[in-house]
Amino acid sequence: MTSSSRRLLHPVLLVPSAALVLLTAGCSGGDATASVTVPSPSPEAAAYCRALDRELPDTVGGLERSDPEPASELTAGWGDGAIVLRCGVERPAKMDDDQSKGITASGVNWMLEQRENDGPRLTTTLRKTYVEVSLSEAYAHDTTPLAAFAPAVKKTVPNRL
Repeated sequence: MTSSSRRLLHPVLLVPSAALVLLTAGCSGGDATASVTVPSPSPEAAAYCRALDRELPDTVGGLERSDPEPASELTAGWGDGAIVLRCGVERPAKMDDDQSKGITASGVNWMLEQRENDGPRLTTTLRKTYVEVSLSEAYAHDTTPLAAFAPAVKKTVPNRL
């Protein structure tokens, strides 16, 4: 994270959107055929996810949409697995840690999990359902693709009040 990062007493560490442009740009694809576990959300959450799926962009960071298998309105992908979105996931246990790191991208808060030998995984916070985005190792220091998801998330997944 940048020097403007700070720890908060809640699970979201806010970083200015401009700081999202970090060192590495992930432009290469990941696995040739991505496969993911499809979440099993509540009916209410599934409705938000179906609406989100209809609003997701065709390209993210120059990568074309190429959804993973099995096909589902709850999952989406770009760049053959370089970026994978799952909607309606369980609340991550790390959200209970008040030292969790996070960012804000274009008005959407995300909890950041750095995965060993892989890119980051980010999960929305303060929304009525959880949206998870996994980025390939090419994005180890670059979470800028999140800005592409912000308009769709804000439009279809309401804030928790």
